[in-house]
Amino acid sequence: MSDLNTRLLAAHEAGDRAALVELYEEAANAAADETACGFYLTHAYVFALEAGLPQAAALRARLVAMGREAAQD
Repeated sequence: MSDLNTRLLAAHEAGDRAALVELYEEAANAAADETACGFYLTHAYVFALEAGLPQAAALRARLVAMGREAAQD
């Protein structure tokens, strides 16, 4: 099992949303393709929203740039 996967599982088990945001963003940055990147960024974004973390805005901006989230009018 990869180190990142082990850390993700531990963060899920602990309910550590801040760590989940960082780890899912790390996974997105290391993703082999855009589909995987979008999947991981979406998870990071949702956990950031749930935790009220300021990273949510930057994650949303990345999703908008990828065409995976609608831009605000």
